[in-house]
Amino acid sequence: MRYRILHKTAYRYSEPASLSLNELILKPRATLTQRVAQPRLTVVPDPQYLHEYIDFFGNSVQVFMVQQLHPELTMTASSLVETLPVAPPPPASTPPWEMVVGQLAAHPGPQELDAYQFIFASPLIAINATVRAYAQVSFPPNRPVLEGALELIGRIFHEFTYDKSATTVDTSVDQVLADRKGVCQDFAHLAISGLRSLGLAARYVSGYLETLPPPGKPKLIGADASHAWLSLFVPGFGWVDLDPTNNVIPGERHITLAWGRDYGDVTPVKGVVMGGGVHTLSVMVDVAAQN
Repeated sequence: MRYRILHKTAYRYSEPASLSLNELILKPRATLTQRVAQPRLTVVPDPQYLHEYIDFFGNSVQVFMVQQLHPELTMTASSLVETLPVAPPPPASTPPWEMVVGQLAAHPGPQELDAYQFIFASPLIAINATVRAYAQVSFPPNRPVLEGALELIGRIFHEFTYDKSATTVDTSVDQVLADRKGVCQDFAHLAISGLRSLGLAARYVSGYLETLPPPGKPKLIGADASHAWLSLFVPGFGWVDLDPTNNVIPGERHITLAWGRDYGDVTPVKGVVMGGGVHTLSVMVDVAAQN
């Protein structure tokens, strides 16, 4: 699949701002199953400073500063992305989850050592007995790790309600588990928390989801908007993406932007502004399939 991605963020101020400093993670990653071409960032008004660097997790981060009076600020990121077919391992062929936990703890190779950093709590993802108890239901003794993970995201899909008004970016995993509602970010955080609570490695993935439902079928949640899911580390294979919001293994219609420990590591747009009074924010995302 080939897509033209357009992500536009606009701030409008009640009075001119004198300075804006922003950090963007809006450039899709190049991976084994994703190729990126023609990435472009347009900022209006023109920034006096623009720099790009690669962060600790390998994501492209663009930093810019506008140092002139401006009544509004618009950031438009575009790119052409080609996604390739994903071939995850047969779930039943993956090793027992306890064996995976042991391999991660011993980190015998470079892959395990790299994955080991994703078994710990992070600023937005707690690890505790309550979440472990919820996840443990899907991981009886000796169950293949991917089988258990697929059941876990299936339970989240069926037992939780998608509700944009139920949470904020700061809502805790415990609160989501108690209320049984949230959005893609919350469901990814909950699944990651459950997996990490068992000693498994899971990372947070941000991106986009394009859907073309057949006639009469519902459109998948997350189309034409930022989306989030997670990846589980499976020894001998690598990382397997899992989307609890839609109960699927992400494929060619999922476009990866970045990954990290949780949402805080991959926030698409964050920054500070001096002046400006009251501001309004608008975000537009377009994921258009290309011939």
